Amino acid sequence: MGDEDGDDVGRLVDTLDRHRRVRLLTGADTWRTPAEPVIGLGELVFSDGPAGVRGPGWDERSTAALLPCAGALGALWDEDRVRLLGELLGEEARRKGVHVLLAPNLNLHRSPLAGRHFECFAEDPSLAGRTGAALVRGIQSRGVAATAKHYVANDSETQRLTVDVRVDERVLRELYLAPFEAAVRAGVWLVMSAYNSVNGTTMSESPLLTEPLKGEWGFDGVVVSDWGAVRANVAAARAAQDLVMPGPGGPWGGALVEAMAEGRVPSEAVEDKVRRLVRLASRVGALGPPGPSDHPEPSDRLEPEGLPNPSDHPDPSDRPEPADRVRAVVREAAAAGFVLLENRGVLPLDVAALGSVAVIGAHADEPRVQGGGSSEVFPDRVVTPLDGLRAALPERVRVLYAPGPTLAADAGPAPLGPRHARDPESGAPGVRLRVLDADGAVLHHALQPSGRVLEPELPPGAHTVELAADLYPDATGPWTLGLGGFGHLGVTADGTPLLDAEFPPETDDPAVVHVRPPQHTARVHLTAGRPARIVARRTLAPGTGRATVLTAAGPEPDPRRARADAVAAARAADVAVVVVGTAEGDECEGTDRTTLRLNPAHEEFVHEIVRANARTIVVVNCGAPVELPWRRDPGAVLLTWFPGQEGGHALADVLLGRVEPGGRLPTTWPATLAEAPVRETRPVEGVLPYEEGLHIGHRAWLRSGTEPAYWFGHGLGYTTWAYEYLGRPEPAPGGHEIPVVLRNTGTRRGREVVQLYVSRAESAVERPVRWLAGWAAVEAEPGERVTAYVRVPERALQYWSPDPRGWVTEPGRFTLLAGRSAGDLPLRAALDV
Repeated sequence: MGDEDGDDVGRLVDTLDRHRRVRLLTGADTWRTPAEPVIGLGELVFSDGPAGVRGPGWDERSTAALLPCAGALGALWDEDRVRLLGELLGEEARRKGVHVLLAPNLNLHRSPLAGRHFECFAEDPSLAGRTGAALVRGIQSRGVAATAKHYVANDSETQRLTVDVRVDERVLRELYLAPFEAAVRAGVWLVMSAYNSVNGTTMSESPLLTEPLKGEWGFDGVVVSDWGAVRANVAAARAAQDLVMPGPGGPWGGALVEAMAEGRVPSEAVEDKVRRLVRLASRVGALGPPGPSDHPEPSDRLEPEGLPNPSDHPDPSDRPEPADRVRAVVREAAAAGFVLLENRGVLPLDVAALGSVAVIGAHADEPRVQGGGSSEVFPDRVVTPLDGLRAALPERVRVLYAPGPTLAADAGPAPLGPRHARDPESGAPGVRLRVLDADGAVLHHALQPSGRVLEPELPPGAHTVELAADLYPDATGPWTLGLGGFGHLGVTADGTPLLDAEFPPETDDPAVVHVRPPQHTARVHLTAGRPARIVARRTLAPGTGRATVLTAAGPEPDPRRARADAVAAARAADVAVVVVGTAEGDECEGTDRTTLRLNPAHEEFVHEIVRANARTIVVVNCGAPVELPWRRDPGAVLLTWFPGQEGGHALADVLLGRVEPGGRLPTTWPATLAEAPVRETRPVEGVLPYEEGLHIGHRAWLRSGTEPAYWFGHGLGYTTWAYEYLGRPEPAPGGHEIPVVLRNTGTRRGREVVQLYVSRAESAVERPVRWLAGWAAVEAEPGERVTAYVRVPERALQYWSPDPRGWVTEPGRFTLLAGRSAGDLPLRAALDV
């Protein structure tokens, strides 16, 4: 619905009294808004994103297509492909009955330590903005609303619910607000206000929701809160906050009705909020003809607080298997985002010359395909690197797998799953969930794929959540069992108590309480092949959530034997592929990292493998920068990010030369954390000052004069390029267009991302040493000369002036620099403004 439909929306809203209007502005439950049949308004169903569409709730039986993480999408530098992925998300949302997808995340890669770094696109506002806008267009082309989050300066996780970010107005405008402005220009239908404060005001009450969002930018959609972020009734209601999630209950309800009656909140402010909500419903197809009301007249009373209502999970059997087209799109996107960091003539592999390949590392068989937190989905399948290579290589090529020593940081055991667990009732793979009342009577039961049960159904009278399984050990020795959750927790093995204690919550962070509650572990000796009956129980209590996670891990293999086996496999093979990466929980919502090191043991292990086989390819499986002290030694280093469900097939495609690794780094990678010029994520007395100002990412590295491990924009392909000529800038709508001539000097067809940066030697205001102004991708055959036409928008040459407030173009000479990355710019020319 556009502005031409404003009168229709107004007439519908006019029929609602004050009580009904206010009722619409708080969620009906965790994932839905209230319906209002009187005006034909249906409920709006929300789902987390952006790596996939989980649906309204957390149920492993409801699977979803799992895309590469947002950092990998930023590495595409390809708006057409990102839009295609957005269309895929929109189509899946429609199939699941979802109206609103909580994506994209438009916060910036300010610090490499940020816990949700993997969930954000880039360190640069223009790359993040263009990528996010493309995803928005794709999602919304299918009639599903995208949500630009988290507005604004929510760039780290430490004390994220309360931190006060102090940031200059110019810096806000030029960096942190810029991607949101791009999303609004792309027509985004929702913006999510963040938990944090900016310059002393929590974002759900911030004047930034009015200006520039709804005023200057003309945003006509809904401002939805992050879940639980609205804490005050009057201040948030007087601000431009429109919708409080989740519900029922919350700070508005009857308190807001009372504030309106007393004149503390203007009725016009509430009317505007409801109009926006009704407009959103029309856009996503949730507004139909008016009908009779199916609920009683609302009262002034706030809804009672307590445990959230259980979500109505769709029947998993109703969901069709992902089509081959979906899998193909995800597979191609993963490969296109892989970044080839190093290559010393090893890649692509010549299959005809291969007799054997050693695949090494636990991540090769159990990769990390997504980051942790609210973005998680349950993929219907995961293609591991080992799976992908085995499927792609001819039968004559031997694949030798060696997991090597355990190198991951200790993140606790993984959820007990079908590899080791059987239902005590049916013997089927999985874990038996039972919900009991206070007397132990069964109120609900179901077979779960694993012991990670985040939203068990809670019928009236629910008192205890129980998870039970027959654990079939595949190794003899000490097994570690764990139970995640809050309240009274107990675990038994064959009737013997292992854990029995009270664990009160230490935080109200939703990511911890509802998604990743801390594990409490105990050990028990088990014998291979002899099953043990494991029973875990947690007692429900208000304020402790309902997530219950049963975990298990077998005895650690002998590290010396595991290391020796891996080295022997590498020595015996024609090529070694070593997969290393971050541990479960290292990159996760709700917590920031404290180090960029994978594990000290990684360093010597990789050196050993390289000494055993010079033709070693190291595959890096992570979502954010990590230290790679051995990066100069292997034959090749390939960054695969969190690649999504088809990562193993994509890896085989790239290693065997079927496709070119197309990614370019969307953030600068430090050699060590100590060298990173901007890294602070920890507030002091609740305040986090952005003291670096305009200088984040490659801008900060250029100002510091320090050389990173890999520059922003870096990425190798399977051919080489010569940059020959930077042409004269020509006027174009909204800016300038600059031709860049280059030639494919290699032996195969390739794609190159031509990047254009701008600098200003003398200026009346502070500026970065240089900054990204635009880019364009070209493809060419061997020996072919092509021209990339790079569009530089007028905004790229402007700065924000607080006094007088507005964008200013400073007359004079700018220098244009073109090349392959922020640190490799062989061409330059002048642009006079």
